[in-house]
Amino acid sequence: MITRLAASALCSLLAACAATGSGSIVTTAGDGTEERIPASLLKPEGTGPFPAVVMMHDCSGLGPNSSGAPGRWAKELVAHGYVVIIPDSFTTRGFPNGVCTDPSRGPRVAPVQRARDAYATLAYLRTLAYVDDGRVGLMGGSHGGSTTLLAMLPLRGAAARRPGFAAAVALYPGCATPAGKLIGDSSGVYRSLAPLLILVGERDDWTPAEPCRKLAEAASRAGYPVAIKVYPGALHSFDSGNPQRYVAARLNANSPSGHGATTGGNAGAWADSIREVLAFFRWNLAPAGR
Repeated sequence: MITRLAASALCSLLAACAATGSGSIVTTAGDGTEERIPASLLKPEGTGPFPAVVMMHDCSGLGPNSSGAPGRWAKELVAHGYVVIIPDSFTTRGFPNGVCTDPSRGPRVAPVQRARDAYATLAYLRTLAYVDDGRVGLMGGSHGGSTTLLAMLPLRGAAARRPGFAAAVALYPGCATPAGKLIGDSSGVYRSLAPLLILVGERDDWTPAEPCRKLAEAASRAGYPVAIKVYPGALHSFDSGNPQRYVAARLNANSPSGHGATTGGNAGAWADSIREVLAFFRWNLAPAGR
């Protein structure tokens, strides 16, 4: 029922719904146990093989409180020939309404766990005949953007031997740890496994742009393929269709009080981000020999 509802809700967000499906992803928890999470999949018409994108939702989840951004991006990407799959990291773990204001959220829905969900979803996509398994990208916003950053760091142990994502886009991610250090290794360098594009708003008071700028610049200087674009005047969640809104209950590590953040769509940033993302994936998920 959950997966059918998720697919139906996504389909209602799309003006012309391409082939849709739903199912469950077998992922692994931090203690090594397996669990299943629902996922919604959309594909272009035809037999493929198509490039694909794993879309990681933000802290609002995919339920009634969703920002709607995953559906907006799915519409754009499917229209340009990408399979899009959106795993739901929250609903079956007890957070159907998201975790933006829920202080009880814990490791079961943290970005570290969601990075495992992303790789489990990648493994699932590679079982589908209509997906080109060498051309799969990762994308996410906010909580999903932070998940994307973690997923693109070098893997350890057995995980390091599996093929990863070919490219990734992180929208307004948290680029610093709670202690204020940039995400990366002990030297402070973010060593992305594949080309990474970060898009963030200049006025973001939830996941500020400055740490992301520093992260991208340090990575680029060290020779890693990380690029960033900062949108003047744009807030957190600039890719949503929602008006500007400050919510005092939002959990915010970058606020002196630990609470309160502003979100709001920005038509100019949204339009430009579509162009940036499509160009980035067109180049980095192109067939061999282009």
